[in-house]
Amino acid sequence: MPEVQVQAFAAAQADGAFVLDVREPHEYVTGHVPGAQLIPVGQLPARVRDLPRDERIYVICASGNRSRVMTDLLTRNGFDALSVQGGTGEWVRSGRPVVVGPHPNAS
Repeated sequence: MPEVQVQAFAAAQADGAFVLDVREPHEYVTGHVPGAQLIPVGQLPARVRDLPRDERIYVICASGNRSRVMTDLLTRNGFDALSVQGGTGEWVRSGRPVVVGPHPNAS
């Protein structure tokens, strides 16, 4: 399974990488990676057409379990995707910033 550690992910995120959060909306609003786009696991199969095909997609969830499954789905559909090891939990534990609320970035 293609995965990336949070340190390497943080560098990519700082450079404007596409971040896909596959958690549920109630999880997302409590804190997510800045810029992360929300498409919950249950909606992703029907919404793959909404994702960019010309750039790598960093898939994140709470701990890395759902993101691994969704990364597998994406790579089988021709996307360049990586699952973030440890998910948002690891992102928070590493002291990185989070955005609270329904929008990808702070308002």
